[in-house]
Amino acid sequence: MIISGRVQHVGFRYYARARAEELELTGYVRNMPDGTLRVVAEGELSSLETFADHLRIGPSMARVQKLTLERSPFTGGFCRFDIRY
Repeated sequence: MIISGRVQHVGFRYYARARAEELELTGYVRNMPDGTLRVVAEGELSSLETFADHLRIGPSMARVQKLTLERSPFTGGFCRFDIRY
C-alpha cells in the first residue's frame, strides 16, 4: 500500500504497527522520501482488508488523501511487523 496525504510526523507508523500486531499481520511500514508511506503486509485476507480500512482513516492527526493497494503473492518472508527507517 502507498498512503498519501498528511501521513508523516503524525504517529502513523506506530499506529500501523499497532493495528498490524492486533490483526497478527507481518510486514513493515516506512516513510518514503516523497512524503508518502509504504506498507507491506502479509496475513489472512480478512485481516488485511480490516488493516487497509484502519489505514484509510489513520491516527487522529493524519489526513489520508489516497490509499493505493497492490496485491502480490504471499512470500512468508516476514517474522513480525516492523517500522523501517
